Amino acid sequence: MKAFVFPGQGSQFTGMGKDLADAFPRARETFQEVDDTLHQNLSKTMFEGPEAELNLTENTQPALMAVSLAMARVLQEAKPDIFKSVKCVAGHSLGEYSALTAAGSFQLKDTAKLLKTRGIAMQKAVPVGVGAMAAILGLEIDAVTEIARAASNHEVVAAANDNSYGQIVVSGHKAAVEKAVALATERGAKRAVMLPVSAPFHCPLMQPAADAMQEALAAVAVKAPAVPLVANVTAEFVTDPAKIRDLLVRQVTGMVRWRESVLYMKEQGVTELVELGAGKVLSGLTRRIDKDLSGRSIGSPADIDAFLKEI
Repeated sequence: MKAFVFPGQGSQFTGMGKDLADAFPRARETFQEVDDTLHQNLSKTMFEGPEAELNLTENTQPALMAVSLAMARVLQEAKPDIFKSVKCVAGHSLGEYSALTAAGSFQLKDTAKLLKTRGIAMQKAVPVGVGAMAAILGLEIDAVTEIARAASNHEVVAAANDNSYGQIVVSGHKAAVEKAVALATERGAKRAVMLPVSAPFHCPLMQPAADAMQEALAAVAVKAPAVPLVANVTAEFVTDPAKIRDLLVRQVTGMVRWRESVLYMKEQGVTELVELGAGKVLSGLTRRIDKDLSGRSIGSPADIDAFLKEI
């Protein structure tokens, strides 16, 4: 049994989606719809850069969603009942919006606006230079949680992403994150490095962004998805629209429980995670989390054609 999974920030690259637009009219329509909705030529930025513009959070988030949805729509056009072969969907951070849109919970136009709002709100929540994030490799979640507690010293630092065994990201005030990096190194981490990000995502400092998303989500129609979503915040199935809204708000300040989400999908009978979108980050994490699971990335027209022949 398959699950569709959708990448988050960090998977973007200049040129993403161009081969899809060249190969599939449905993909071109998707990119045009996002451009029209946002009143900007986002697809040009995706295809041609400049990279700095694509990497602005307010552009990265809707752009990654657009690539994922272009793929999902191409697949659905070729095989309208494709979700009958899928157990569930999941997405890493902003990828949760892509997952829900692919599964029919949101209209594409609404998602594009929501992610534009989310990107702007997350960037504005904390002044540049005040917050930071760091990757800690080689320690498990319990050890990193204890390190964050020890490093806090009346500031915020928390585990933001539990990506896989031995790959945890922390987020918070810059000084506290730097202290956590030093402590992690002392306590045996293989590596502990500051990340080149513009804001401290998925920690309590993002509360202003969570408030903005609560207001934005309240104004948007949410339907039950065609298949359950494995939510970042709970690492469990959710289908109820009211709960989906609540979890998307909580997700802004909460930890992305990706490792647990993948293991939960396995418990539910999933044997293959199929990544729809830019890059191969989630496919790589799948193999590190559980070698019995198959992780597959669909990122090109050739990948789409091969996948459709198999199913």
